[in-house]
Amino acid sequence: MSKIAVVTDSNSGITQSQGQELGIFVVPMPFTINNEDFFEDINLSQEQFYDKLAEDAGVSTSQPSPDSLMTLWDKVLEEYDQIIYIPMSSGLSGSCQSAMMIANEEYEGKVFVVDNQRISVTQRQSALDAKAMAEAGLSAEEIVQKLMDNKFESSIYIMLDTLYYLKKGGRITPAAAALGTLLRLKPVLQIQGEKLDAFAKARTSSQGKNIMINAIKTDIENRFGGWDNKDFWLACAYTKDLDSANAWKKELEEAFPGVEIHMDPLSLSVACHIGPGALAVTVTKKVHF
Repeated sequence: MSKIAVVTDSNSGITQSQGQELGIFVVPMPFTINNEDFFEDINLSQEQFYDKLAEDAGVSTSQPSPDSLMTLWDKVLEEYDQIIYIPMSSGLSGSCQSAMMIANEEYEGKVFVVDNQRISVTQRQSALDAKAMAEAGLSAEEIVQKLMDNKFESSIYIMLDTLYYLKKGGRITPAAAALGTLLRLKPVLQIQGEKLDAFAKARTSSQGKNIMINAIKTDIENRFGGWDNKDFWLACAYTKDLDSANAWKKELEEAFPGVEIHMDPLSLSVACHIGPGALAVTVTKKVHF
């Protein structure tokens, strides 16, 4: 039986230290801030990132270099026979396609890149699922197939505190941002598969939270077999404001009693486009094997 390693990137929310505890290898995502290079959780912490954002620094994301990926894969393959690599969604970054090209040309039969359209806590769950399947003795091909079979069985809803960063990134027009700010709107975005799209507009944070909770309940009933089956994972995420995040998690635990809810900071690759103060909730179908 092949010894299979699981590798993901820091967009999963798994830190370097958590990766060591979980037995999952984590590729740090690169950032350029005011023309200086940083790597998430290596020389760029969550706190440092938001400090830079508050200073209105020029923040841009990029993908891991081929050399950095190959260096890590080569190191892992000294101990393991094969690698399951789960990068962030191909719809949100080009890093997945780049990794696939490298794997196909240089690591055929050794590295399997999974493009199952995940990000943040849903990507983390995929890495945990892959690790469990490897430990259960499934082959690399079987693990990839299981993950791909559940490719679109996940939803993320995100409520923004500000429109400034969407405007700055050119994702909405200045006029729309100005109107939204004037009306004090709290936009709710969604990630279904590979796209980050508008979902709803709320006038208050309370209304936005209710919209997200109801959307999750609808997904559970219509897509994930209903509440009684408990055939899903719930998780929540946030940007910067831990106090608000803890209060949000408590609200979710009251709305979904008896369900364990994991919480992580949102990926910095997403946070740079939506800014601080965002709250998110996700539902993901469980993978059976």
